[in-house]
Amino acid sequence: MQPLVAPAPALDPEELVRTARHAVLAGIGEEGQRRLSAAHVAIIGAGGLGSPALLALAAAGVGSITVIDDDVVELTNLQRQLAHRVEDIGTRKTESAARAITALAPQTIVTQVPERLDATNAERLLTGADVVVDTSDSFLTRRDVATAAEALDLPLVWGAVQEWHAQVTVFWSAPPQGEPVVLADLFPPGTEGEPPSCAQVGVLGALCVQVGGMLAGEVIKLVTGAGEPLLGRLALIDALSSRQHEIAIRAASSAATEVRA
Repeated sequence: MQPLVAPAPALDPEELVRTARHAVLAGIGEEGQRRLSAAHVAIIGAGGLGSPALLALAAAGVGSITVIDDDVVELTNLQRQLAHRVEDIGTRKTESAARAITALAPQTIVTQVPERLDATNAERLLTGADVVVDTSDSFLTRRDVATAAEALDLPLVWGAVQEWHAQVTVFWSAPPQGEPVVLADLFPPGTEGEPPSCAQVGVLGALCVQVGGMLAGEVIKLVTGAGEPLLGRLALIDALSSRQHEIAIRAASSAATEVRA
């Protein structure tokens, strides 16, 4: 049977990269693209927030990306891990993300690090990066990443989603400006192991796309100098009501109470 509408011809790889990059880099210019192509970004976490952030950075033309994650692709998380495919279930997230990045931006060099980052290896794993993106879901990991970024004098872009809730909390830290500040764990006590409903996974997936793109945008600002990065700010976003407000990081102690409420 003949289709009612002829399928659109597939874009060749060069056109696919050009089209994706144009959408991300509007207004950055040739110098910004040159800086991006020379930048090395280390990202902790290849699922959840990390997945859309990875895709956006690859589309922007970041020269090299180190993906640090010791987990595997799981069916229950697939809806919010955009870089991964059903056939990747059971494989390492770093390997799955590398395939997606290579298909989208063949010029981007991807280094896979299937290792859990902690206080013993954080500085080693982050050495050589120009910007660090932390999308981990562990408070201990976030603390170790912030400490290592401070020691290495690296700008850090940090983000987390409060599971099963519409509120998203994104935190950016500028290590060179002072001691690293890490908020208390964002996950409500007793909810870490609860399986989400389909509706919750759908909402969470949408939030991950939104916040992952925001994290990538902050990295692009840092690398290119286009726009003012939100370093040293805490952004509280209610996606369902489309409301957002920011708090200076120096007021993080009071903000943490609000986040946990």
